[in-house]
Amino acid sequence: MQKIEELLASATAGGYRQYHGGFFKVLLPAEQTGGAMALMDTTLPRGAEPPPHLHTREDEMFYLLEGKARFIIGDQVTDAVPGEAIFAPRQVLHQLIITTPTARFLTLLTPGDFLAYFLETSVPTDEPRIVPPQGPPPAEVIQQMTVRLRDAYGVLFR
Repeated sequence: MQKIEELLASATAGGYRQYHGGFFKVLLPAEQTGGAMALMDTTLPRGAEPPPHLHTREDEMFYLLEGKARFIIGDQVTDAVPGEAIFAPRQVLHQLIITTPTARFLTLLTPGDFLAYFLETSVPTDEPRIVPPQGPPPAEVIQQMTVRLRDAYGVLFR
């Protein structure tokens, strides 16, 4: 079993994927846990967060490593700083709002099948970089993403 320090160190050794203006690295793929969970190290710029949504199939846990973020989980609002963990249970509307130029956080998905969405919507990169969004995607792209998330992964937007 790897220690958290070893997992974080491995995140700087390559294997990154560009994703929505930021990047991530899979620290623990679902395949290694029999699908029970997956763990990612993600860095995103402010403005790249998804709108309020809920997962019908999985819970998410976020552990903030760098930057600051506001988490809205149901009716609870938490302004998180590095070192804080936030739990977003399935079937509860939640939202992440990055309040600094960037934020880096661990995301634990249980079960880990939802990791497939992140892999599907990202590309491998040897040079992870921040590319802040220049505005929302076109309406037809948003529609395609929301339909895919709903139909394939049980994620609902409000």
